[in-house]
Amino acid sequence: MAKVSAIDKNLKRQKKVANNAARRARLNAIVKDKSLPIEERFDATLKLAQMPRNGAKTRLRNRCRITGRPRAYYRKLGMSRIALRDLASFGQVPGVVKSSW
Repeated sequence: MAKVSAIDKNLKRQKKVANNAARRARLNAIVKDKSLPIEERFDATLKLAQMPRNGAKTRLRNRCRITGRPRAYYRKLGMSRIALRDLASFGQVPGVVKSSW
């Protein structure tokens, strides 16, 4: 099980990303638009730098929904390999059969 503080920190970041997503996308669009004057693009860059860093999507860490483990994470399932193995061995994941030979 991961540290509770690390899981909580990531949840706070997810909330900040959700709150700042629209404004951040709008400012990024202004910065990348080459047809706008350089002063306007520079002002958008400064405003983007003023925003909280934890509001950026790249600051998020993929974590297992069950254990909070940050590594060996399957995006499609939203869990780590260890949690998947445990659930599969108990028959909780549909379509997954333990192989034996």
